[in-house]
Amino acid sequence: MVTTGLGPRRSAVLRLLVVAVALAGALIGGLGGAAPASAHAALTGSTPAQGSVVDHAPEQVALTFSEGVAMGDDSIRVLDPQGKRVDRGKLRNLCSDSVVKYGAGLPPGLGDGTYTVSWQAVSADSHPVSGAFTFSVGAPSKTSAAVSQQQAGGGLVGALYGVARYLAYAGFVLLVGGSAFVLACRPAASLVRSVQRLVVQGWALLTGTTVAMLLLRTPYTGSGDLADVFDLAGLQQVLVTKPGAALIARLLLLAAAALFVAVLFGTYARLQEPAKDTDDGEQDADGAGEAVEDPAERARRHRDLTFGLAGGGVVVGTGLAATWALAEHASTGLQSAVAMPVDVLHLLAVATWLGGLTALLVSLYWGPPVERAAVRRFSRIAFGSVLVLVATGVYQSWRQVGSWRALTDTAYGRLLLLKVGLVVVLVGLAWVSRRWTGRLTEARAAGDRSSAVQEGRAPADEETEGVGDARADEDREAEKAAVGAPATAGAASGPDGTPDRAADRTPDEAPDPARAAQLARQQAALRTARVKRERDGDPERLGLRRSVLAEASVAAVLLVVTTVLTATEPARTEEAVKATSGGRSTAANQPQVLTLPFDTGGPGGKGTARLDLDPGRSGSANALRLRISDASGKAVDVPEVKVSFTQKSRKIGPLPVVPKHVGKGHWRADGVQLPVPGQWQLSLLVRTSDIDQVTEFKNVKIG
Repeated sequence: MVTTGLGPRRSAVLRLLVVAVALAGALIGGLGGAAPASAHAALTGSTPAQGSVVDHAPEQVALTFSEGVAMGDDSIRVLDPQGKRVDRGKLRNLCSDSVVKYGAGLPPGLGDGTYTVSWQAVSADSHPVSGAFTFSVGAPSKTSAAVSQQQAGGGLVGALYGVARYLAYAGFVLLVGGSAFVLACRPAASLVRSVQRLVVQGWALLTGTTVAMLLLRTPYTGSGDLADVFDLAGLQQVLVTKPGAALIARLLLLAAAALFVAVLFGTYARLQEPAKDTDDGEQDADGAGEAVEDPAERARRHRDLTFGLAGGGVVVGTGLAATWALAEHASTGLQSAVAMPVDVLHLLAVATWLGGLTALLVSLYWGPPVERAAVRRFSRIAFGSVLVLVATGVYQSWRQVGSWRALTDTAYGRLLLLKVGLVVVLVGLAWVSRRWTGRLTEARAAGDRSSAVQEGRAPADEETEGVGDARADEDREAEKAAVGAPATAGAASGPDGTPDRAADRTPDEAPDPARAAQLARQQAALRTARVKRERDGDPERLGLRRSVLAEASVAAVLLVVTTVLTATEPARTEEAVKATSGGRSTAANQPQVLTLPFDTGGPGGKGTARLDLDPGRSGSANALRLRISDASGKAVDVPEVKVSFTQKSRKIGPLPVVPKHVGKGHWRADGVQLPVPGQWQLSLLVRTSDIDQVTEFKNVKIG
């Protein structure tokens, strides 16, 4: 049995790549798992407000968002305390030029109690968002409707969709970057065949993940049930949305890409091979002389085909990149008309750099020896790609972050810092690889050297021929020893330097197929071992292999961070939501609700006061609502109520508030101004008779 010597090296490479993929998977699980909770279109307000108590049932429930969303008739659901849906089931579009607002109508005559509003939408950047809040009519009830705690886009469906998005980016990188490597770097024909497998795998990966994402859109943006993957009605609804249209366009472009790949690795690859010279008397198998193509005509065809493939490749690659730009972050928000072409350039630069890097890695470890000229061409292309990445990345960062503080105060900003750090590491490794490229020497085997002579790429000197004869003798000795033949110097040999067993057979003796197959396998193993020895014997090439492997490992992690970043709410949006809600999150944007039991000491003097201060912020015109109930919880009138606010730390107040009686047991005061945030003391006076009254105090924090 012949040992090739590739096992330990390949095992080490695979271990390093497995570590990179494992780290990538951990990032997908750790970072991507939190992605659905990061809304892209954030809820900035609602009417009625979250947690508020209104005197009468409203005519409708209205929601305001930070950016455009797609909603349907079932996107806003209002449930009564028993969980029964009570809205009219028809979405109301209340949007204006500067406000994104949708509503759901409510029927008249709704009873008192706590109502639950459950909503779900799809952001303009294709990601689903959802939430729920409650409001009360008259007084809160003891029960309220239960809603699902799972965020839209979460669970198993969300995880599968996230993995598919990552693999789609990877397929795009392999397809576009590998093709660009072949066209721009012009590697040898033997290396083109190795890159062909990589490009075809990238095409298949991108096609498969695009189909998977198209099927997963229905449960991803809806119920979250994996069984809805086969819901044809849901798929029809997906196809008319912007993300669905982008995925369909991607599939059509991939059909064109299949034709491009076929021509690139068919006609173009054949033109890359050296022309075969034939003697005047040479004939083909049919006895006819083989026509020799004119070199000038061959060069013209190669030039025209290169130009056509380059133009077609740019069109197809740009179109594929645009399917992301038109449906994700770049399509919404600030300067979208500029952001979309910039995003396309960014994606193309990433694919050219990382895809070419992967092609180089494959050739350095598993393919034929890569030429120095091809490596140097890729080094220049990678440098240009990095410049494009820096320019487009700076613009995207400014557009999505908006402020220096947001880099550390938001999840998007922290992920962006992590991405920048990985890019810096990757550029440092690329600089090391560039140094190895400058020191790279061509270490060709005798067979490769002979092929280069035949192709007109290298001179045939006596020293090279001597080396080839010595190695051919070495291979013949090993092959003969393997099959048990005597290693005689005068044994006949075939054209490739291997023993010709036909010389030892009589004309009537048939060749042994098993022995011929065994000999062929041993010859292939010996050739592979020789290439391995030559490859590892060049220290410059070995150093380049290691640095490129390190680059590829960092690039795998970088691609994961980029995928998660595109699924995270932009920092500028998050900061805008915080500013709208007075520095608090949307979930906390609710009125201050205070409950104060009291006992005036007289007959029927026990009861409870419920006070709502909406929105409960300083510098705003707050609305104060007060409800007085007796010991049984029924609303009752009392002769007098007074409210005041005091901030002792700054010696402000008491600031009196005189609420107006608006109904049995209900009082209201509008325009309540609290000048500064902080801890305030609320004072409530309740008088139940001419002589029975009490004053209760409660601390309330005002934002």
